[in-house]
Amino acid sequence: MTEFKSVQKGKLYLIPTTLGDNAPLEVLPISVKKVIEDTRFYIVENEKSARRFIKKISPKKQQSLLELFLLNKFTQPIELPEFLEPCNRGIDVGLLSEAGCPAVADPGAEIVKLAHEKDIRVVPLVGPSSILMAIMSSGLNGQSFSFNGYLPIDKNERKKELKRLERLSFERDQSQIFIETPYRNNNLLEDITKTVSAETKICVACDLTLPTEFIKTLPASQWAKKKVDLHKRPTIFIIHKS
Repeated sequence: MTEFKSVQKGKLYLIPTTLGDNAPLEVLPISVKKVIEDTRFYIVENEKSARRFIKKISPKKQQSLLELFLLNKFTQPIELPEFLEPCNRGIDVGLLSEAGCPAVADPGAEIVKLAHEKDIRVVPLVGPSSILMAIMSSGLNGQSFSFNGYLPIDKNERKKELKRLERLSFERDQSQIFIETPYRNNNLLEDITKTVSAETKICVACDLTLPTEFIKTLPASQWAKKKVDLHKRPTIFIIHKS
């Protein structure tokens, strides 16, 4: 009787990218380069930027041999299992973020969830996370913090949410982190300073890891007097009321 050995499943590598247009190996470890060089299948949010990033990391890699699956707001849940099919054949797959770490404030979380359900080993690689770098450098509570994603666009709803987050921060001694679409950053900072209490601390962490990096934590009363242009610059906001 012929015996068939089961194929060991491939791994899902969570591959971080840079937070801006700087040289990848300035902020990424050599382990990321090795995985990129050894991996042919990728799950990406944008094909053009993903290919550009891979080329920067591994210039000699043949782009024509790459197999890219698109995971974005247009991707249907029914498509996801196909993205992990190479793993069932013993082939590794890379999940590539647009900026920073995959699956953190990123659509890749659904793929990671599916990989666990299918008993596929998930391997996170070291790389920059703007959320962690911001809380690290804020001087606020790194023991207890919450990432809240985007705030409402409507001004009244945004004001209510800022008040709610400020109250949570005070009640739980917990730093509250959030982000905004870069072209609305200046408006958000103005709304924060006008909404929270004068003594509430606000951290603005902008262009992290880039030459233009700016990180500052001040009470709301002082931010109202400070001039800083955050327009179209990736920014993390943190508030904390003691």
